[in-house]
Amino acid sequence: MHTVYVVDDDVRVREALEELLSSAQFAVTTFGSATEYLAFPRPDGPACLVLDLELPDANGLDLQHRLSTDAHPPIVFLTGYADVPRSVRALKAGAVDFLTKPFSDAELLAAIDTAIARDRDARRERAALETLRHGWSALTPREREVLPFMVRGLLNKQAAAALQISEVTLQIHRRNVLHKMHAGSLAELVRMAGRLGIT
Repeated sequence: MHTVYVVDDDVRVREALEELLSSAQFAVTTFGSATEYLAFPRPDGPACLVLDLELPDANGLDLQHRLSTDAHPPIVFLTGYADVPRSVRALKAGAVDFLTKPFSDAELLAAIDTAIARDRDARRERAALETLRHGWSALTPREREVLPFMVRGLLNKQAAAALQISEVTLQIHRRNVLHKMHAGSLAELVRMAGRLGIT
């Protein structure tokens, strides 16, 4: 079950949203302030943050900025007032949507579905990148030197000469690199290196 965190200082809004989202089969946790949300130990799993723009202890945009340095659930903003400059700022900073009250249940649920899907994709991306980093960390210093030559497409003879090693030794390092990076082909290794910023 996916989780929706609701941060709104209006208890009636929190109760209404909790009822709606629970009926849509979401696990819902509500907070009356940004401080309460920040203090809550979030379980790991796809989630969405439904965030009121005006809170008693913080501006929703300020909270969005504070969360930007860490992996956090995608945000759907709620506000009681149409505010184009702040909605643009929120969306530019990565918010999924910016809904003005009153909004329809369908609008909110569609925005939350989009946010959950975005969070799932981001989690997959982070896990894949962590796997690549683990493979990179398993390489020896010499294998790390060999990898850029591989992804540049240099011939074994050229790479061996540049590294001042024999072609046989280079081929051993190439096999080790492919194995430790779990790359099924050179083309796959090139894509992996690109994601790691290795050229």
